[in-house]
This record gives sequence, C-alpha cells and structure tokens, in this order.
Amino acid sequence: MPASGDDEITNLVADIVTEKPQSSRNPLANTHLPASKLAPKARATLIKPAVTSLASLAYERGLLPAALDELLTLVTTPSLLDQASLGVLLRGLYPVTRVSGASALRVVGALGHGRLKPSMAIQALLLRWLTMVYHVLEAPGVLSQAYPVLFNLLDTAAIRPQLTHLLALITRRKHVPDGTGGGLETDDKNRLNLSRQTGNDPTLVGLLRVYKDYYPEIIVGEAHPDPAWRERLDELQEAHLQQTQERIARPRDAFRVHKTVGRGQRNKALPSVHTTHATEDSVTLEEIENVQSFVEKIDKLELPNQLVAVLADPLLQKLLLLRPSAESFLRVANWLTSALQDVRDGDADEATLWEIMEVVRDFVVQTKALPSTIINFFASFFQIWSGSGNKTCIFQILAYTPLYDFQAAVADNQSATQLGLLNMYTNLIHHWASVLRSSKTIPAHASRTITNMVQHAGTLALTLLQTSPTLSSESAILTFYEQNLALLTDDTLKNYICIELPPSVLIYLLVFSQSLATVARLCHIMASYKKGFETAMKVRGRTDTATIDASSYTHTDVNRYNGNLLDIVNLHWRMHAFGVDKEVEQGCLLPRAAAARLERYVTSSVDRGFSLAAMLSLSYSPLFCLQSIETLRVLEDRQIAVDAAIETRHAGPVSQESLRKLGTSGGIRIGFNGYRASVLETLRAKGMPGVEELLKVSMPSVAKAIESWAAREA
Repeated sequence: MPASGDDEITNLVADIVTEKPQSSRNPLANTHLPASKLAPKARATLIKPAVTSLASLAYERGLLPAALDELLTLVTTPSLLDQASLGVLLRGLYPVTRVSGASALRVVGALGHGRLKPSMAIQALLLRWLTMVYHVLEAPGVLSQAYPVLFNLLDTAAIRPQLTHLLALITRRKHVPDGTGGGLETDDKNRLNLSRQTGNDPTLVGLLRVYKDYYPEIIVGEAHPDPAWRERLDELQEAHLQQTQERIARPRDAFRVHKTVGRGQRNKALPSVHTTHATEDSVTLEEIENVQSFVEKIDKLELPNQLVAVLADPLLQKLLLLRPSAESFLRVANWLTSALQDVRDGDADEATLWEIMEVVRDFVVQTKALPSTIINFFASFFQIWSGSGNKTCIFQILAYTPLYDFQAAVADNQSATQLGLLNMYTNLIHHWASVLRSSKTIPAHASRTITNMVQHAGTLALTLLQTSPTLSSESAILTFYEQNLALLTDDTLKNYICIELPPSVLIYLLVFSQSLATVARLCHIMASYKKGFETAMKVRGRTDTATIDASSYTHTDVNRYNGNLLDIVNLHWRMHAFGVDKEVEQGCLLPRAAAARLERYVTSSVDRGFSLAAMLSLSYSPLFCLQSIETLRVLEDRQIAVDAAIETRHAGPVSQESLRKLGTSGGIRIGFNGYRASVLETLRAKGMPGVEELLKVSMPSVAKAIESWAAREA
C-alpha cells in the first residue's frame, strides 16, 4: 500500500487536476472538470496553496509514475493555470522510478511554436527537466529518434540554452554533420552557422564541444548543467528503492557512457570520457548504447583522450579488461602520478587527493583487481601520507592486493585503525582464496605469503585485545581466522597452504572470553586445525615441495597445537584446568605461583568442596553453567512426563558425585558423561557446535560418550 505521503500527493494532484467546481444554475456545474481548465473565479478553492504543498511534498518524497504523468499532461497542454504555478509544478517533477519513453515524447511534442504550445518559459523548464532526468529514462534512445525535431528548434533563442544541454547528452556520431551521409541533412548542417550569427553563444559552444568528439575540426568550449537538482533526484530514487525493499539497487548501466556537459560535484577531479580524432573506421565509446553494440564493435573502439576516466566509467573499465595493454595502463599511471605531484607541490588540496582515492576505491571494488599501475601509485602515496584522513578507503583498496609478500603498518595506536586493518586482512584473505580457487596452478610462494600475513594479523589481534578488549574485537579476530580456515579446508588449497596457528596467548585470551559464542567459534577453528594436521601427517615423502605433508610442520608446531588443544579439553571436559602434568600441557600459560594462589582462594574463600581445576568445566563455568542446568531441567521434565515417581530435582551445579546421590534419592538417573553429552547437544542445537567438535576430535572417549547418548535418545 502507498505511504501516507504518497496518498497526500495523490489528493493534491486531484485538487489541481480534477477539482469539482461550485454548484450553479449551469446544468454542467455538477460535472467533474479539471480545475486547470477553469477560470480562477469558477474554482471552488484557491489553487496556489495546493500547488505549493504539492511541490514541497514532491521534493521530500518524489513522484510515482501516475502522479508524474498527470502533472506532465497538465503542463504540456493548454490550461488556465498561471505561469508561476506551472513553473512551481515543473520544478518539482522528481520521479522516483524510471521515466517512460512516452513521458519523454510528451515533452518533446510540447516544444516549438504554436497557439496550443506552452509558453517559451515553460518549454525551457520542460527541456531542463528532460536534461536532468536523462540518466533515469527507461529508453534513452527515444530522444535520439526525435533528434531532428530538437535540432530544428536551435534557432529559438528563448529555449536554446536548455536545448543545447539536452542535445549534448543525446548526440552520437550519426547526428554529426560530417558530410558522410550518416548525419543530418545539408540544410540542417547550415544551422551550425548560428554559432557565428549569435556571437560566441556559450550554450552553442558547449554543444559544439560534443560535436568535436566526432568531428575534430570544430573548436569547442564548455557548458554546465544544474547539479543540485540532479543530486536531489538521485537521493529520492535511492530512497524509493529502499522504501520498496528492493534488495539490489538499480544497476549501473555498464554498456553506455553517460555523457554530461560539465561535471557534477562528485568525481570532478577526473576527466570524463571524451574521444577525439575518430576515423571513419573507428567507433567511439560514446556511440555504444547497449551490450550488443559493445560486442559487435569492440575491435573498432577508439580509446578516449584521458584513459584515467577508466576509474569512474564502467564501460571503459570493460574495454580495458577485455583489451588490456601496457601503454593504456601507463597512461593511467602517469595521470595518477601527476595528480599526486600536484598535491605535493601545493597545486591541489588534500580534498582533491581523497576524491581521487574514493574513485580508485570504487574502481578496485567494481573490478575486484588492483592493477600494478595503482600499486605503483601507492608506493609514492605512502611516502607522503601522514596516516590521517579516510583510512577506511585505503583499507578497502588494499583488500584487493595481489598475492604478494608485503608488510603493512599504520602506527597511530588507535583501536579503530587496528580494527580496520584487521578487517582489511580478512577481506584480503577472502580475495586471495577466490584468486587461488580460480588459478590453474598454485604459486610456490602462496603458502609462505599467507603464513606471513596470518602471523602479522595474529600480532595485530593481540594488540587490538589490549587497546579494545570488547566482544566486537573478539568477533573481528575470529572472523579473520574463520576466513583463513576457508583456505585450509578447501579440497584443493588445503594441500598447498600450511596451517598457521594463532599465538597461544591469543587462544587463551579468547578461551576465557565472557562470550559463549566467542569460545564456541574458537573451538570450531581449533577442531578444524586438528583435521588439517592429521591429513598432513598421513602424507610423507612427497617430491613436490609446494604441497603440504608431514615435513611441513616441525615437532614444535605439532606440540604447541596439541598443548593448546589439551588445555581447552582440560578446562571444559576433564575438570583439570591449568594442568601441566603432561609434557605438552601449557596450563593456559598461567604461572604456577598464580595458579597456587587461585587454588587457595577457592578452597578458603569460595567453598571447601570446590577446586580450581573443576571451576571452569561445563557445570561450573560462568559461561556454561546456565546452559548446563537448563539442560538438566529439560531432562528432568521429560522424565517426569513419563514417570511421575521422580521426587527430587537437582539443585545444581552438577558433578559426578551429585548425580550419583540424586539417583539414589528419588531424582533422575543419568550418568555424568550422558549429562555432559546432553549439554553439548544443547549447545549444538543453539548454533554453537564448536565445543562438541573440539572435544570429539581431541578425545575418543568423548566421541564415544556423545554417540552412546545419541543412540540412547534415539
């Protein structure tokens, strides 16, 4: 259903277009006549307040197709509305959807001289409107079909500025009077003499600039549209897409150059696509209208004057991707270097530099590639960059760095920067995974490069947990390692990429997180590493040095991983927290003196029946205790439903001894392993299977207990 604002617009349009006149003795008084066809004295209400309100609402919300068509019909046909009201309505024609070809032709049909035509002032506004909505026309080619009609109106001085703007947008080679039989007729060509007759009319000079793209002998100037109206139109169209819950915004037309006379506020530092010195056998990008035209003429396409326009134009991007050349990218590099030098020399401000960076970012994200041209540019940029400004933009660009060995540092000690850098590494790993999956051969340096980066990210993660020990930081760290895990579990890539463990300190900091989700995600990562190590250990004596086998990991690597794994098992299952009895156990790196003091505190100040070794298990841990007791309650309720003889509920927390006593005092009868297996099942059902996964791959007895419990429940 339409929003209330749209209903109000509909009502106001009805007030203006279909108002009912006051009763009179006239037998036609009760018929519905458009108010715009009635003299002011014959109207029931004043029109100007309604016009003002409608214009205001149209600016705020935009117009749906029905309201737009009604108002276009009103302003393009004779009416008794005053010129001021018509002008207000025209300035408020903000469509929120694509403009149909019929609407565009309705405007063209209203142009020219004649008793039934709108005034020249209104025609000028109509042309201005067509110019500003050109990029949202359903079929821009419809105006190309009307080119002779529009061109023949150039001698009408009152609408010439607006007309030349529109012609500049729709002009293509076939419209240019070059004497080859493909353009306008000879008598139409003579109208170009208007530029001489009218002096140096800037509007005609602007149009001739477009003609020069196809006919280089014409000397050109510049003209400018109104960027503010266009900007508001784009805002309304984007808002309409969001309000109608369209998940994908209107796609950019990647097979047509949107020619503009002048530049808008955005990307003003970059040149637009202009092609001069075109030959009879070549085709310019400006002539391409659709994908079929692009495919048919790709071999004849002439490169534009300024190739740096590739950074902002999707059609030029496709051309250079399909027809790459070192010379072309060198031209782009030279322009970027020159722009950077302008900033160094003080000839351009920092805002211009960041505008260029944002365009580079859009190009890189769109093409999902970072050419060596731009990498070389960054080598110079980083020499003058202070680290301030839009760091997010830089990180988004660098996330598409090729699979190179590199070092990165942004030393401002701000947690936001560290988090942004870590997110950049996450996106970079994702990009590298995509590149490697699509490669026919895996580079020999792939494993080394990725390992070095993961090591660096691990150090960064430790720093981040010190500067910002929050759940969002933990989540970002785990997201990085989960993305790296995608490489290590890929059927092909796992044979070429080594496992690089997180630092032990980082593992233990996350194990003792206040978030159950954090612990579960970490356990999933550690469990997945177990499978990778086991696969590598089964392979020995490979002659291919690029593949992963038992020799890829040192004895120290394997022992450290086993120690990390056993420490987590000791915490959650074996009720042996911080144990160091076995050679590989690290006791979560807790110093022995600190462990002894904690043990004394537990037995003296908490409860003599408790022990430090058991306080972080599934039953006692602050993370798991709620899930554990709720699981037991569910088991009790289920048993009560079938056996009303249960007289006693467990008070909690659960231990092996408490369950034994419960079974002999009229409570539920369940083994300690069965109870713990049920807790793990509860966690899995709530989307946190990681703890169960880690325990199963670490201890065959846990896997057996879980399988036994599952069989019993079935």
